[in-house]
Amino acid sequence: MKRTAIYASFAAALLFTACSSETTETAETTETVATTDAATTTAEGEIYEVVAQESKVNWNGKKVTGEHSGTIALQDGELKVAGDQLTGGTLVIDMTSLANTDLTNPEDNGKLVGHLKSDDFFGVEKHPTATFEITNASPIAGAAAGQPNYNVEGNLTIKDKTNPVTFPATVNVTGDVVTAQADVQVDRTKYDIRYGSNSFFDDLGDKAINDEFTVSFDLTAQK
Repeated sequence: MKRTAIYASFAAALLFTACSSETTETAETTETVATTDAATTTAEGEIYEVVAQESKVNWNGKKVTGEHSGTIALQDGELKVAGDQLTGGTLVIDMTSLANTDLTNPEDNGKLVGHLKSDDFFGVEKHPTATFEITNASPIAGAAAGQPNYNVEGNLTIKDKTNPVTFPATVNVTGDVVTAQADVQVDRTKYDIRYGSNSFFDDLGDKAINDEFTVSFDLTAQK
């Protein structure tokens, strides 16, 4: 009788242990899945496709003797929104579309654009696109209407070189539409664009070109 009782107790212990282990594993699995799903929803949000025809990308570069401005076309892009908050996004810029808008003389315009597309600057034959990926978007508390309401961080890739950039942006989410505007200061020397830079060449005089240029985004994206 004693031996039978011992066996019965041992069997009950094993059954209890197995049930407890199964319950724990199930709970852990459920918790892990729930956590993963929540993280995915928060980090990614819903995708809004950038409408290229309703979006603009402008550029401006300064030098000692003046400045030049122009446009670049978006090849593709998306913004990610969770609720009414910007959470991420990616833009692909068509560098082959680079154009100048301030020189009215066709010959001068063509020379400038050709030089900007050459290996001295953006080398568009080898590097036809540039990309920007948002890594973090933080709302600015108490931002006034019409003023930047986000601090945006991301990685900008030009000529296969990637560097972090940070800038303020004005973002509005209204139903199925997101609009975003921002002026981004870019240090071209970080992308191995050194032509006419006082940081690398001496005695340039009035031929020197500023290291920083501005890229202005005015985006419209839809679900």
